[in-house]
Amino acid sequence: MAKDYYAILGIGRDASREEVKKAYKKLAKRYHPDMNEGDPAAAEKFKEINEAAAVLGDEEKRRQYDTLGHEAFTRNGSAGPGPGFSGFEGFDFSGFGAGTDFGDIFDHLGDIFGLGSGFGSRGNRRARRGADLRYDLDITLKEAAFGTSKRIMVKRNETCPDCHGSGGAKVETCRTCNGAGYVRQARRTPFGIFQSTGACPACHGEGQRILEHCGTCHGEGTLPVEKELEVEIPAGVADGSRLRLAGEGEAGQKGAPAGDLYVFLTVKDDEVFERHGDDILLSCPISFFQASFGAEIEVPTLEGKAKLRIPTGTQSGTIFRLRGKGVKHLRGHGRGDQLVTTQVETPKRLTRKQQRLMKELAKEFGEDAEPDKGLLERLGLR
Repeated sequence: MAKDYYAILGIGRDASREEVKKAYKKLAKRYHPDMNEGDPAAAEKFKEINEAAAVLGDEEKRRQYDTLGHEAFTRNGSAGPGPGFSGFEGFDFSGFGAGTDFGDIFDHLGDIFGLGSGFGSRGNRRARRGADLRYDLDITLKEAAFGTSKRIMVKRNETCPDCHGSGGAKVETCRTCNGAGYVRQARRTPFGIFQSTGACPACHGEGQRILEHCGTCHGEGTLPVEKELEVEIPAGVADGSRLRLAGEGEAGQKGAPAGDLYVFLTVKDDEVFERHGDDILLSCPISFFQASFGAEIEVPTLEGKAKLRIPTGTQSGTIFRLRGKGVKHLRGHGRGDQLVTTQVETPKRLTRKQQRLMKELAKEFGEDAEPDKGLLERLGLR
């Protein structure tokens, strides 16, 4: 009877290899005979899901199954997983107790079913992508507001130009595994003795052997260098922003892609301005007379000076808005505003004449500029 391996594992026909593995783990834990003692149906189901995983977890077997169906794995008129699945019929469950570590068992699945490194955690070695690097860069508030270009020096490992990352001046295909990186071998596992796929002991899974190490990199495949890079900082970036320079990290092994460089930005405090989102805040002192009679003053902005009209009777703490004088919006058009907060300054030193005139002015406003003698007495100041 034909079997639907996808239905057995409860996955779709477009399921990824990782989804096959996940489905298998879930069902294996549920139907394992040691968890269902005396239930022959569970044992049969466990065998069935392992058979399905062995086929769908292997690219070639899955391709055959998708093309020919279950008949591709029928031998002599009886259903079975076919070549590469020998030994499963003699599955021994006796070695497992209630305390069995299934996580460790699943690490061996790739070897048990000959699925390679894509299924279990052990398998052929693959060249690793290069490591990512971090660079911390300080910029000014104006540079953050309008964008800038910075040149930085980065220390990293780059692919050796002489051996192109192979590590050897002379390299040959491994004769033990014929370049595959793995060999078939008998292995004793918690399930019994199985024909399994393991890393080639001669080349350690690399598929090739170095006969003569490269004299430039001494077999490492990479060389430490210091490289100058140009970093384009967009207008509107904020403190703590991160820029990614693809492929500018450490070189990968054996020709694998390089890592990335991440530039972390720190916007230094400004002596004049304070940033709030995309708005710029400025505290602006004005004189008592400018606040009283009104005036037109110049205030600093990120781009230079701008004129600001102070109306008559302006109070300390009044906020004026200069539209479009803030930071450029990082995403979208336009800019923030500049908010100017006035701080009315009181004269600190007055001549006798100025004091007399100020007292006369106070009387005109109905105020007594003389200190309250009664209050001074109550406070013990007289």
